Amino acid sequence: MNPRVSGIAPSLIRELAAKKRPTSIDLGLGEPTLLPRIEYFERALERVRENGVKYTANAGDLELRELIARHYAYPAMERAENVCITIGSQEAMYVTLKTLLDPSRDELLVVEPAFPSYVKMAALEGIGVRIVSMLDDDDFAFDAERIIAAIGERTRAIVICSPCNPTARVISRGAAETIVDALSRRGGEPIWLIHDEIYREQRFVDDAADLAMLYPHTIVANSLSKSNALTGLRLGWILGPGGFVEQAIKVHAWAASCADTFAQYVALEIFRSPTNLQEHAPWYREQRARVREMLKESGLPFVDPEGAFYVCVRLPGGMASLDAANDLIERFDVVTIPGIAFGKSMEGWLRLSWVMQAERVRDGVARIAEYCS
Repeated sequence: MNPRVSGIAPSLIRELAAKKRPTSIDLGLGEPTLLPRIEYFERALERVRENGVKYTANAGDLELRELIARHYAYPAMERAENVCITIGSQEAMYVTLKTLLDPSRDELLVVEPAFPSYVKMAALEGIGVRIVSMLDDDDFAFDAERIIAAIGERTRAIVICSPCNPTARVISRGAAETIVDALSRRGGEPIWLIHDEIYREQRFVDDAADLAMLYPHTIVANSLSKSNALTGLRLGWILGPGGFVEQAIKVHAWAASCADTFAQYVALEIFRSPTNLQEHAPWYREQRARVREMLKESGLPFVDPEGAFYVCVRLPGGMASLDAANDLIERFDVVTIPGIAFGKSMEGWLRLSWVMQAERVRDGVARIAEYCS
């Protein structure tokens, strides 16, 4: 067995989610409960009737790549050559790390709390990882000076998820500009920013930065999973400078040949009218407002969500988050995710996903408050 593989723990998030019962209130997985629009699939099926389901180019359907590049219109990333279609954002992130970083010399700086796959992917490739933790007494806000101070001699890339899974914080323009200014003033080989922006369509504050708008050495990973309730479609993309994407396409081709052709047909229908990416955004805004009121009424301390569809609540008295999450499943039939899954800095917290019907979320929050009391 490859010792790198056997040495990596399986997903704690999936482990907790697997304990869900038919009666459970599921505030665990980041899985939209809204249904996708069936018209996208019907029109994609018409294309299948006409063309079958053949391979696309390794990099993906040319028209789709052009539409994605034009939609985001990041400076110097506005052409099909700047896009590689991947099997979800997970593959996009893995291909990015494998293409960009040399395990013999480079190090990845991960801004935590963070989705655990970044560290595990780096470990799988033998890439060194440095962690910089945002502070819970600042509600895990992105601290630009803290991130800059954590840069080491071997740091070649910084991965930032904004809106953040799990904290639901958004990196502000001011914080992003401070980081970009510091990176731009450094001599020698550039340090790259990797922006996981899968929750881009769930941003609830105006002061939110698109890193690729500010810094030319930025690579973006994204997908349709959260914006259009298509987690199982597994359709994502890498968006970045042409020279990098050219190399990333080779890694993607060796790993997967090409993304699912039918999924690309569905994505084409969505991107032909870019407003489709915002079709669920109003519901999330309304649900967020409802959830904030529920939490205020419950008395649970929480981080005000600025994006995504999560909220983090603080456990009382230094309680261990994994113990609390297991207790809540067994005794209160509520699935939550322990903060320790996202890094040591989030121990003592729980992440709640608030995508269920409002009354079910309310019931879950009430049960958590009862448990905490």
